[in-house]
Amino acid sequence: MLKYSSSTTAQDGTTLSPDQVIQQARQSFQHNQIYSIKQRIAEVKRVIEYIRLNRESITDELTQATGKTRTDALVSEILGVLDNLHWNCSNAKRIFAEKKVHTPITLLGKSSHIRHEPYGVILLIVPWNYPLHISLTFAIGAFLAGNSVIIKPSEHTPMPGLLERIFSTAPLLASCIHVIYGDGAIGQQLIDARPDKIFFTGSTVTGKKILRHASELVVPVDVELGGKDPMIVFEDVNLQRTVAGALWGAMTNAGQSCTSVELLYIQRSIFTPFITQFKQAMEQLVINTGDQGNADVGAITTNFQAEIIQEHLDDAKRKGATLFSVGQAISASSRLIPPTLITDVNEDMLIVQEETFGPVVCAIPFDSEDEIIRLVNQSPYGLSASVWSKDLKRAKRVSHALQTGAVSINNVMLTEGNPALPFGGVKESGFGRGKGEEGLLAFTRSKAIIIDKQSGKKEPNWYPYTLKKYQLFGELIDALFRQDWLKYIKLALVGGKLEKTSQQNRGD
Repeated sequence: MLKYSSSTTAQDGTTLSPDQVIQQARQSFQHNQIYSIKQRIAEVKRVIEYIRLNRESITDELTQATGKTRTDALVSEILGVLDNLHWNCSNAKRIFAEKKVHTPITLLGKSSHIRHEPYGVILLIVPWNYPLHISLTFAIGAFLAGNSVIIKPSEHTPMPGLLERIFSTAPLLASCIHVIYGDGAIGQQLIDARPDKIFFTGSTVTGKKILRHASELVVPVDVELGGKDPMIVFEDVNLQRTVAGALWGAMTNAGQSCTSVELLYIQRSIFTPFITQFKQAMEQLVINTGDQGNADVGAITTNFQAEIIQEHLDDAKRKGATLFSVGQAISASSRLIPPTLITDVNEDMLIVQEETFGPVVCAIPFDSEDEIIRLVNQSPYGLSASVWSKDLKRAKRVSHALQTGAVSINNVMLTEGNPALPFGGVKESGFGRGKGEEGLLAFTRSKAIIIDKQSGKKEPNWYPYTLKKYQLFGELIDALFRQDWLKYIKLALVGGKLEKTSQQNRGD
């Protein structure tokens, strides 16, 4: 495995340019094509076992690097990644297998197949909010597909050496995955070196820059970008359970999830009792970092994100919003932002228009089903949403109308909990899908293959073109696309004539 610092220096002291890094990855890709999917799966199972046995020490590193609570780190990072890797191991062979598909009657005697082949070198540019989960889920999915992988962790949560230790338990996998540390400039240089595909998870602003950069080089990119996820609560819900779901959905990982609840839409008839119970539940939260598993909300990972959250809160307060917070920030360096509920908001506020990415949620009343669909769909974002109602027909109807990549009904952020489901957004939340079958196939190119027998026969559509053949092709079209029971009789008659004519030379 190759590991680089921000100056692209290998562990042995050799200085490598981004072009050389890509070339090293291409060499490992070529070398490892001899290994089967079964051998790759065996390597991933070693990684699963290492993480299972070393979960406490890995959790230590995660909490130190990110400020997460210990339970957030264990559940969202460790459990989440193990669940995804286990599903991948159970399904990769089936998903990547060459598939025989339908061949039309006009191509009788031939067989059609789809083969999924690796791109070559995959570049992963990983965010700081889930540094382990996203790195491992994407890198190992790409490896199972047969690729070589370059991971550039966020410079804000590099955790140097952790990924290398995890991969070192599986030598084949370690030879295919290269970890490079550095800031955005290193990412730009790696893109310039032309990987075969890029996967970026992060902000919409940075994602647009990467898309512009990669488009000039005609390098494909999948992007999972920002969100402003809504939770829609109808008046017929169980109030206690729904409040609990809203609180966790807004505050988990200190709100630093692309799919955390940022806009809490509550039907007007239950708005006041819902808000009352939400405040009471929020007052019970334990806010701390460096805990032993008994804290609910941890720290904001980076200083700049804490500043954005504070800017949004100040802007909302200045423009007339009502803020209800619990806890106090211990110090500027602690980055412990008090969980905050905001009411009396309007469309002019940053807290409504932009992704906040913190333990903050805006509560907004609505009256009707049509109104809430309009409110949600006017957002430039479309990552995920949740709909809460005892009336499942209504919940499904609303979920189908929402312009989002995922919807959880009577639960929150739950589509991410099923590794068989795809993950990704629409509009400014990005495109492409991770996880599930679509996510694994995203690391491959599909190749169409058709197989014919070797014979002395010419194809009907080959030369020479004659008037008789032209007339027969017209009859073939009529037979192929007619809607009655005579279709197959006509096809047999016309096909026989066309086959005979096709073996003749011009003038015969």
